[in-house]
Amino acid sequence: MRIQDALAPYDNQNSVVRSEYLSHGTLEVYSLRESRKFYEEFLGFQCVRHAKPSMAIRCGMRFHIVCLEVGDLVHPCNVDNHWGIDVGSIEEVDRIWQAANDLKDKYGIREVREKVKQHGVYSFYLEDRDHNWWEFQYYDGIQNDDMFDFGDRYEDSEMSSPANT
Repeated sequence: MRIQDALAPYDNQNSVVRSEYLSHGTLEVYSLRESRKFYEEFLGFQCVRHAKPSMAIRCGMRFHIVCLEVGDLVHPCNVDNHWGIDVGSIEEVDRIWQAANDLKDKYGIREVREKVKQHGVYSFYLEDRDHNWWEFQYYDGIQNDDMFDFGDRYEDSEMSSPANT
């Protein structure tokens, strides 16, 4: 694993909320039982059923996603609203892409997009059985560090149009 220390320096003493860390997010699933297979067997995530309608998943860090079983009330996501997974090489992205195509039926994968080079990474997206999107990417370095080390690159007026992202 390339990230050995997941803590990043920051100063929030002047903000209203003085948070310690971003701890979790949520996503919706039709069935915890069916989705768990995908999370454990395909994504390699650790899963724990901590409540009757939900389970937590994580991968390598002390950040987790709470999966809420909502049945037919799932709100499909757009590909722009996705979860990113970094892997160690271009070849690993290629291997996962092939596995996603080969195992679509087994795990209920709805769509596997083509591999692309964009925004400094080599990646592809897939839509899971619950309409959640996942990006599998390789970045030569630690993207999170570089993104924040570079700082703001655009002014607010330039960022207001989706065409400028």
